[in-house]
Amino acid sequence: MRSLLVAATCAVSTLGLFAQTPANPFDSVAAQSGGSLAQGLRPVRNDTMHLTVHTSISDTVATPGKKLSVAFDVTPKRSMHVYAPGKHDYQVITVKVDPQPWLKIEPTVYPPSEIYHFKELDEKVETYGKPFKLVQDLTILNTAAAKKALASGAPIKVSGRLEYQACDDKVCYAPTRIPVSFALTVP
Repeated sequence: MRSLLVAATCAVSTLGLFAQTPANPFDSVAAQSGGSLAQGLRPVRNDTMHLTVHTSISDTVATPGKKLSVAFDVTPKRSMHVYAPGKHDYQVITVKVDPQPWLKIEPTVYPPSEIYHFKELDEKVETYGKPFKLVQDLTILNTAAAKKALASGAPIKVSGRLEYQACDDKVCYAPTRIPVSFALTVP
């Protein structure tokens, strides 16, 4: 198995230190104030040493029964790949959404992967080495308990993280987490 990169890099990677910048400097203000993509918001950009990720949500207004989608447009950096679902023991890139009593979390939608051949081990593994999109569908529940939880009209938050382990042709890096969060308004 390939060795991990030096301890200093692993520590930074494990802590999930990254640059987070909106594509437009006013987007983060608009996102915090409850704007929606339909009103012109752009995705939030996160850069790690392995990936560039643009994260967006389909709408920031939460009403019972409404379906929302969180999209992760992922671009691996040069010579990097992450693991797709498949028949292997490597850490698959995963979306984790923090549970809420008013939220139903659907399974993440993954695109088709490509096969990466590790020549040194003569191993073929499902990966993503080119730009791809993950979609996480969520539904604001239309139950009495959910309506009660949302009744105050106070803003609510959908939060979670993108978790992955990236490798290049020689090294597998420590697992990394990119936190994500969206403020939703309740009319």
